[in-house]
Amino acid sequence: MAEPLSDEEFTAAVAAVTSAFGDPTRRDIYLHTRSADGVTASEVADRFELHPNVARHHLDKLAAGGYVDVCLDRPGAGGAGRPSKRYRAASRQTGLELQVRSEDLMIRLLGRALALVPAEEAESMAEEVGEEYGRVLAAHMAPGDGQRSLRSALHAVADALTAHGFSARAEPRAGSIAIVSDLCPFGDTAVQNPVICAVDRGMVRGMLAGLYGDTAPTTQSSRAQGATACVTVI
Repeated sequence: MAEPLSDEEFTAAVAAVTSAFGDPTRRDIYLHTRSADGVTASEVADRFELHPNVARHHLDKLAAGGYVDVCLDRPGAGGAGRPSKRYRAASRQTGLELQVRSEDLMIRLLGRALALVPAEEAESMAEEVGEEYGRVLAAHMAPGDGQRSLRSALHAVADALTAHGFSARAEPRAGSIAIVSDLCPFGDTAVQNPVICAVDRGMVRGMLAGLYGDTAPTTQSSRAQGATACVTVI
């Protein structure tokens, strides 16, 4: 039998579900997508009487959370024009117990392994792994897309981080833009090994590279070091 969620894990799971399904129209769109063999933004716009950009926003929000998969429909033989994006419900379930992305045993093992590596090398490795994963997420959220605006990309990054248990948001900070995460899925392991914080900085870098372009995010504060939130400044 699965262990009950900790308070922080439960809060992170609720934040992820609320971010994705807090809007009733988005819930209806998800249910429609789940019952269909994939939908396009224009099909959703027609069915729910929405502007295509609004329909696309809802679908992209679901994609950032990992609730729908995105693929490209190529024109048929001899066809011309840009391929259309088709959204299909992901196979993953949405129960709270399955929202928590942190596997406690693996995180403990990661913490022990990083503790054996020199701090600078461990931080570089953690950020590199996070960046590689972030690029994969970006490719999943926006296959074949051109680059987005920084603002749009940051909001997509925050949605994806929230789905991974960070409860994140994008907000202005002293002339810059920051990703602020109120929760950390790595829990006590990050407190004992703050180098793990480089993973989410790498994820931000990787996702922005795929959605916007190369950036150099820096960690301004960390919950693992006693701050009330993790802040990554772009």
